[in-house]
Amino acid sequence: MDFELTEEQRAFADTARAFAASEFAPHAAQWDREAIFPREAIARAGELGFCGLYAPERIGGLGLPRLDAALVFEEMAAVDPSTTAFITIHNMATWMLGTWGTDAVCAQWGEHLTAGRKLASYCLTEPGAGSDAGSLKTRADRDGDHYVIHGGKAFISGAGATDVLVLMARTGGAGPSGISAFAVPADAPGIRYGRKEHKMGWNSQPTRTIDFDGVRVPADHRLGEEGEGFRIAMKGLDGGRINIATCSVGAAQGALDAARRYLHERQQFGKPLASFQALQFKLADMATELVAARQMVRLAASKLDAQHPDASTYCAMAKRFATDAGFAVCNDALQLHGGYGYLGDFPLERLVRDARVHQILEGTNEIMRLIVARKLLDGDADLR
Repeated sequence: MDFELTEEQRAFADTARAFAASEFAPHAAQWDREAIFPREAIARAGELGFCGLYAPERIGGLGLPRLDAALVFEEMAAVDPSTTAFITIHNMATWMLGTWGTDAVCAQWGEHLTAGRKLASYCLTEPGAGSDAGSLKTRADRDGDHYVIHGGKAFISGAGATDVLVLMARTGGAGPSGISAFAVPADAPGIRYGRKEHKMGWNSQPTRTIDFDGVRVPADHRLGEEGEGFRIAMKGLDGGRINIATCSVGAAQGALDAARRYLHERQQFGKPLASFQALQFKLADMATELVAARQMVRLAASKLDAQHPDASTYCAMAKRFATDAGFAVCNDALQLHGGYGYLGDFPLERLVRDARVHQILEGTNEIMRLIVARKLLDGDADLR
């Protein structure tokens, strides 16, 4: 068992770290404060391949393992978790389109998406179907060589600012087996976007509801077969959970680095804060939790890359642990900054706000516990 990264993996991570320092760090606070969606910066990430890290080569993606992609996302999230999280969602949607899309769909959008010239949103959640995604009600009814879509989606990242919607809609009866997946042009007639949501964090990416009123899409825009959409969605979410867990690890690393610097710089009672044992112990615990979360995420990514039969369980465990631990590290780093951590002049309050939602999306952490518990109680999980 080798925990060391290869030279190629280190090169990817180093490139991502340098990119984040030059493209994200100078602007992240402004993007957050003014709710700016930085399409130009995302396009520059696309020039490095970061918008199609694990997308198939047939659409211009790099086809990297999920582990390698996680290394890139972690470095960028240490500077700006919000923008990085959108890039991970775009990567997931792009991978789904490139894996299950028809030749026509891939030719129309594939290389534009992997290059970051066009962006994709993932549309699964509905106002009445969050954790119970299999109960979604948005319908896509066949009408000759088209499907006609009616319904609505909620909490869609990038909505109103992206070009393609990877949409889950019901083509059959009740339950997961009646759901199919589609690639829908984001500007198709009949699509209406709600107001941009005012959020606690993730302000550099817009979040809106989407209404579909008689939206017609060609039948060749279906991804996979009819009734395969829920399986496609869940396969996407396995990787999505690793991605969001990685964003939490990155945010925690950024917070830990900031706290370590501050403990050396700040003096109280005539000594730097770094000389106080209570604060040393706190920093040690933060680092330990962070390393444990990072290793669990990388283990889950390697299980997914190997198509291990329990990969989904590992992804759920990694998502639960890393997002909880990552938020705690960010919150502790803010505490170590005292009152200054609460000010917008320091990155801590933004990291805390951005990391909090990771415990909710891509399946709440309560649902992650349910996934793991069911696997354990079924008696067929081998997690040793």
